[in-house]
Amino acid sequence: MTIPNEATFPVASPGSSVRPPASGVPRLLPRTPDGKPGRVPQDLAAHQGTHGSLPYRGGAGRLIGELQAAGLTGRGGAAFPAHRKLQAVFDAARVTGRQPVVVANGAESEPASDKDATLLWLAPHLVLDGLQLAAEAVGAGRAVLYARAASQGRRQGPLDSLNEALARRRDARLDRVPVRVVQAPPRFLAGQETALISHLDGGPAIPAFIPPRPAERGLGNAPTLISNVETLAHMALVARHGPDWFRAIGTRPEPGSMLCTVRRGDGAPRIIEVAIGAPLSVLLARSSSPVLIGGYHGTWVPASLATPLTLDNASLARAGARVGSGIVITLPPDRCGLIETAQVVRYLALESAGQCGPCLNGLPRIAAAMAQIASGRPRRGVRADVERWAGLVTGRGACHHPDGTARLVRSALTVFADEADLHERGRCSASRHAAPFLPVPQATARIEADWR
Repeated sequence: MTIPNEATFPVASPGSSVRPPASGVPRLLPRTPDGKPGRVPQDLAAHQGTHGSLPYRGGAGRLIGELQAAGLTGRGGAAFPAHRKLQAVFDAARVTGRQPVVVANGAESEPASDKDATLLWLAPHLVLDGLQLAAEAVGAGRAVLYARAASQGRRQGPLDSLNEALARRRDARLDRVPVRVVQAPPRFLAGQETALISHLDGGPAIPAFIPPRPAERGLGNAPTLISNVETLAHMALVARHGPDWFRAIGTRPEPGSMLCTVRRGDGAPRIIEVAIGAPLSVLLARSSSPVLIGGYHGTWVPASLATPLTLDNASLARAGARVGSGIVITLPPDRCGLIETAQVVRYLALESAGQCGPCLNGLPRIAAAMAQIASGRPRRGVRADVERWAGLVTGRGACHHPDGTARLVRSALTVFADEADLHERGRCSASRHAAPFLPVPQATARIEADWR
């Protein structure tokens, strides 16, 4: 399991009435007594010693206003206001008379990300606290924690830590709502909300057309709250320390901190907790190479443009990027961005559910064309074809998978335009062409059972 090794927080502005955490002390991830990153899961006693008892509010709806005041947004990628999700489920339950369900989404099916798995491994009780508080806030009678198994080559994963944590909580009679742990399939789309619902209801983990939205009719046709596990951990902290404490760091539109998965030249993931709005340079390697921001549905950005930016959507928008789920990858100077992108796009095309035209026809064509560009001496006009196809698939899929893939492709063709010119002449500036730098799973879904 990846171990966090850094934490970055700016100091509160002069005259602020809110005292921020001490510099270098993370909010989410445990530390050892000497201040070093924790390397083993925090047990229940240590968790309660750090955070105190579980602060139930004593009734449905009561936490929602606090979350609104805190300005907490989802940490799964969309940055949707957390209180609006809870309110929608709470309102749907009153209209339909059906008791809601809450789901903690820890599928983290993005191959480049490792922050959710690290959080679930090291601080499972903070996530489980947030799950219980969310259940109380919407009036849910049951909860599900949906997480991936151990990654290839690892002996243990978040499910091991979670099951142990739940056993201790049952012994302590801490939780008011029973929690069922479900393993997510190792598919790129398995964490998409409607795919998640389909899998939990016994079907394949593939997206469904909407409406209805899960908040209206989700698991078992009940109003369903689906929240990223990091978002739930932040909820547990807001409930304990209040909105002002949460807003002591971050920006006014996007307060608080977030976990980021950072990959530099060695390719190893580093989990870094950083205040939203912190300089992006604290996450970057000292390199002139382009940076991938937001993961495989994200955007390539030139280093010269990325370095002056800050880690918030208002700043990143100037480069056509978004924070997303906090993935920041610096391409090593000896690698070819076109080859790396083509390998990722092939994976994304193979991982599509194949339910709609953009995924069934568009993504395979784009992937084949990108492979041709990457291989050298592509046919004339292939770059223009890719641009046109990327425009055709955008906004027309059952989910946002085609949109995100098109975003990645378009940014690669822009940022690596000079490299594409070299490839047209049969040349490549990279000196390494062995194993891919960007992590790409080899196994892909081929039959329906792979989605289950």
